[in-house]
Amino acid sequence: MLLAETSRTPAPAAAPRPEDWRELASCRGVASSVFFSPDGERGHARARREANAQQICQDCPVLAQCRDHALDEDEPYGIWGGMTEADRRRHARRLRSGSRR
Repeated sequence: MLLAETSRTPAPAAAPRPEDWRELASCRGVASSVFFSPDGERGHARARREANAQQICQDCPVLAQCRDHALDEDEPYGIWGGMTEADRRRHARRLRSGSRR
């Protein structure tokens, strides 16, 4: 019967999952070694790797979600939302001390 075919309504789109922001990240498909330091990395090598990672993060459409995830989950390692491990530690200290900046 033709009426049954035309009376169908499209299925509603699935609600986005909270982790879907990762699908849109600029770092998707980039080697994790760009964002996470190897054992013993220090000095200029570390600074160079971190700067490269932050360059990728700079124009990322989900930078805020990534940064929020790292801060909410206390991510101890890597570059997340453009923040280094040291950046996140400083941020946590400022929050504990009551400073907003």
